[in-house]
Amino acid sequence: MNAATFKSTTATTRKGISILRQYDTAADAKNRVSLRGAKAKYFHVKELSNGNYVLEPRVLVSPDAIPARTLKMLNRSAAQLKKGKASAPIDLSPFIKAGR
Repeated sequence: MNAATFKSTTATTRKGISILRQYDTAADAKNRVSLRGAKAKYFHVKELSNGNYVLEPRVLVSPDAIPARTLKMLNRSAAQLKKGKASAPIDLSPFIKAGR
């Protein structure tokens, strides 16, 4: 990947939007771009008609938000699966439409 140039600025635009950081980077062969100092791992990307991209951080549900009883059930289920205790495979062929 090409080296990126980094410019740290605190400039403000005409509409009052402040720019915290700016840097130039180039997409690699697979059109990937690295985000420096990202606070989130997952982003929702919107491509705008004017060529801009908007990245909105996405936060997955923290374990604290899941009820304790549900976590306990999930942990027991995972332990049983690791031990090899699972139900027989379910035959879903009756639900598949004929001709597909």
